[in-house]
Amino acid sequence: MSLDQFISEGKVWRAAVADFQKSHAGKSTWQLLNSIIPFILLWVLMYQSLEWGYWITLLLAVPTAGFSVRLFIIQHDCGHGSFYGSRKVNDRVGILCSLFTFTPYQYWKLNHNIHHANAGNLDQRGIGDIYTMTVQEYLSLSKWGRFKYRVYRNPLVLFMIIPTLLFVVLYRFPTVRAKVLKPSYPSIYYTDLMLGAIFLALGWWLGFVNLLMIQMPIIMIAATAGVWLFYVQHQFEETYWAESNNWDFATAAIEGSSYYKLPKILQWFTGNIGFHHIHHLSPKIPNYNLEKCHKKNPIFHSAPTLTLWSSLKSVRLALWDEGQKKLVSFRYLKNFRPGME
Repeated sequence: MSLDQFISEGKVWRAAVADFQKSHAGKSTWQLLNSIIPFILLWVLMYQSLEWGYWITLLLAVPTAGFSVRLFIIQHDCGHGSFYGSRKVNDRVGILCSLFTFTPYQYWKLNHNIHHANAGNLDQRGIGDIYTMTVQEYLSLSKWGRFKYRVYRNPLVLFMIIPTLLFVVLYRFPTVRAKVLKPSYPSIYYTDLMLGAIFLALGWWLGFVNLLMIQMPIIMIAATAGVWLFYVQHQFEETYWAESNNWDFATAAIEGSSYYKLPKILQWFTGNIGFHHIHHLSPKIPNYNLEKCHKKNPIFHSAPTLTLWSSLKSVRLALWDEGQKKLVSFRYLKNFRPGME
């Protein structure tokens, strides 16, 4: 069976993922413990290391940030209702993780589920995604509009400045004021209150400067890694975008989400999220079952595959060319002429 047949026959791909959708409470709990406990131990060690030399603190921030990313994946699974069988337990664990990830659980959960429902749909951009313009949309902008979009898509801004700004500042307010997200706004303020209380307590106990010297490197590294993962899983040259009347959920999942083939240690820290094509096809699969599903179904091996090295090429991509049906860089515009699409 070809990939196109597999995608078009809904019963076939639904059967392929069905056996992997059930969570296991023991596995989930163990994953939660082997993420939170090392994070806390490393955080304490970072505090101790302030007396030895700040360069040691910064080195320790790297694995600590790795566990923060892993906790984000757990929160992410809870938002999809896939980590535990109980919705109540998922929500409680998700809220717990939000205090480590600085991400309001209910707000992000709703925002992200909108992304899943519309990924690859050109007519439904703007919520839960990295905003991408088409070539024609960009060319129709004023010089000021083009400048702003170029700044936004600049790699230094997109991967260095925006991630930290997003997790530290923007997630403290309902920056996306869509009517559909309004019921989740209280979760932002509840998260802010809890984080504020923790910050004041730890700052009073350990010293506010010490607290910032520990936590800021963790946030900066984890936020950059998280945004990069989210970016590269959909922003690659031969990805999938279509207007609503031609858009298809399964095609968007398989062809518009990458299989990000990472080294085993990075795959572990990122909670198997590299198997993103399967995750988008079935968000109900807990992260620890994604690789099994991929291996058991060879048809999934035809999904767009990226490695650490090949994924770097995606950095320059910024616009969707509707004529060629692929993402292009700003450099492409030098040879672009009206009507090429």
